[in-house]
Amino acid sequence: MSRVAQAAEALLEQFRGKEKYLLEGGLLPDSIAEAYAVQAAFQGALAGEYGAVAGYKIAYTTAALQQASGISEPVAGVILANNVRHSPAVLDSANFAQPGIECEVAARLSADLPASGAPYDRDGVSEAVDAVMTAFEVVDNRRTQGQDTQTQLLTTISSNILNAGVVLGVPVTDWRGIHLAGCRGYMTINGELVGEGMGADVMGHPLEPLAWLANTLAARGEGLSAGMVVITGSIVPPKWLKAGDSAVIGIDGLGEASLSVA
Repeated sequence: MSRVAQAAEALLEQFRGKEKYLLEGGLLPDSIAEAYAVQAAFQGALAGEYGAVAGYKIAYTTAALQQASGISEPVAGVILANNVRHSPAVLDSANFAQPGIECEVAARLSADLPASGAPYDRDGVSEAVDAVMTAFEVVDNRRTQGQDTQTQLLTTISSNILNAGVVLGVPVTDWRGIHLAGCRGYMTINGELVGEGMGADVMGHPLEPLAWLANTLAARGEGLSAGMVVITGSIVPPKWLKAGDSAVIGIDGLGEASLSVA
């Protein structure tokens, strides 16, 4: 069994045991490219239960987060089909080590963005977007504390960047008249405002990360498919939830989405 396969198997066991993610004994990837290979194997092993890849998440979309992680661009993870939920949603706390949420703009594609079309820019990818919407990213805090920056980065990418799905608000199809960079996003938990930000906080515009993703996948000979949903980076830093909590997010022009934890 290859090291990539062994690392994916270790993460799968930790996932099923609701344990922190830890790659030891020579299983830590030695590069970001190898970490993505582990991620693909790990998520592929979950596909029978959680469905095929239905979209992507993009993380580390601010210069500050990239600098803290020792990188110069975002990172990406996949969203599996059975983890796509719609507002209002209920999360079962028993399925998480520690559930968390972020407030993001989601883009739904109506056309493919193949590798052959690269390089892409924001205008180019926008042509393939038929709807945008308010979206929770659902995350599960499995990060092992005390790791050095490089170890944490490679482990995080390998383990799909903590993603546990998405909760989508109502699709907005007439979005082209909305100034997404100037939209305010906010989050409340149990009725209390816990964070807010602007669309411009995500690489200057929420669809810039989509162009980055299309180009990054193209460099690996991969593309995005019509019907996929891409969440483009958090406007509000992650917040952690417990059973009994309820949360609402909203983005100007895109409306609100809500969830609760049972």
